[in-house]
Amino acid sequence: MPQLYEQPALSFPAMTPRRATDLVVGLDGHLLDPGAAVLHPDDPVLARGDGVFETVLVRHGRACLLDAHLSRLAASAATTGLPAPDVGRFRAAVDVAVRAWPDAEGMLRLLYGRATRGTVAFVTVSAVPDRVVAARRDGVSVVTLDAGHAVPGPWSVATAKSLSYGRFAAAQRQAERAGASDAMLIRSDGNVLEGARSTVVVSPEPGVLLSPPLDSAILPGTTADALFDAARRRGWRCEHGPLGIADLDAAQGLWLVSAVTLAARVHTLDGRPLRAAPAAADVAYLVDLAVATD
Repeated sequence: MPQLYEQPALSFPAMTPRRATDLVVGLDGHLLDPGAAVLHPDDPVLARGDGVFETVLVRHGRACLLDAHLSRLAASAATTGLPAPDVGRFRAAVDVAVRAWPDAEGMLRLLYGRATRGTVAFVTVSAVPDRVVAARRDGVSVVTLDAGHAVPGPWSVATAKSLSYGRFAAAQRQAERAGASDAMLIRSDGNVLEGARSTVVVSPEPGVLLSPPLDSAILPGTTADALFDAARRRGWRCEHGPLGIADLDAAQGLWLVSAVTLAARVHTLDGRPLRAAPAAADVAYLVDLAVATD
């Protein structure tokens, strides 16, 4: 396996305390009052979760992997029947938001949904949550939850980052009730799907990364894709393929990968401590590199 640490180390800023107010930017490029109403009470995006979103890490004054997130926003909009988003106006609003954000890191969201008249869209930025700091530093404990057996049909929003987020919010609450940090969804046939807010990545052997198949049942992971690209450039073998619980237990490392948390190593699965991950430092380095050099 390639040695990564002979290269100059990347330096990243420390987290800053959560601000009392967030930034909100309209697609006209104007900063909005965070305390003012942006949505009408009967907008479908609010009343039925009829919309899509993306969450993006802001680091060193830039929105990481923005092109990939904008592409997925457009794909999610198409899946949910929304008109194609104006990517240029979203990009301009992101530029305004990032320039106005004073903190070292931030969590930027792109929101786009159906309104009573047409669509509504805006960008927000807030501080990175404390749970993210802890997950990056300490790893996470995870419980697996049965997501059912059926593979969704072509009408499903499983491959869209939808604001109809109740299923994943319920999974996260169940994990917290079980005393865990996060949840992982497993199909009734034993196949691993995804985390409640992340992509599952394992290292079955040195120099290899594996993630569940990209099918109709899960959301494609932008950060996991970037991690795989960065790893392949350094000689790793990265693939998508079926994973079961036994594969997670036997792996030489298990991570939940997402846009803001990046790579959170799973140290406990369903109450069972997992073995130490020899590649933990390498994977953390590679995901940091991936979002820094996209």
